[in-house]
Amino acid sequence: MPGTPTLTVYARGYCHLCDDMIAALCTLQGRFVFEIKVVDVDSDATLEGRYDEWVPVLMGSENGHERELCHYFLDELVVTAFLAKIQ
Repeated sequence: MPGTPTLTVYARGYCHLCDDMIAALCTLQGRFVFEIKVVDVDSDATLEGRYDEWVPVLMGSENGHERELCHYFLDELVVTAFLAKIQ
């Protein structure tokens, strides 16, 4: 969907915190229009080195620049403020 914001979750397949963050993001899709992209950090050595012990890391992109919104747990206030700003 062109123009639809995407939030990227850097995650691991065996990470319960990652599963929790993705589930929490899905509930926000009832209030905001956005896509969720999940990237497995273990699929790329560079990503694994960058995000290894920080997963899940949630990134938002605005004007072509990606920034961290939160890690470990969903910060709903930060994420909803970000989504409200870009929509």
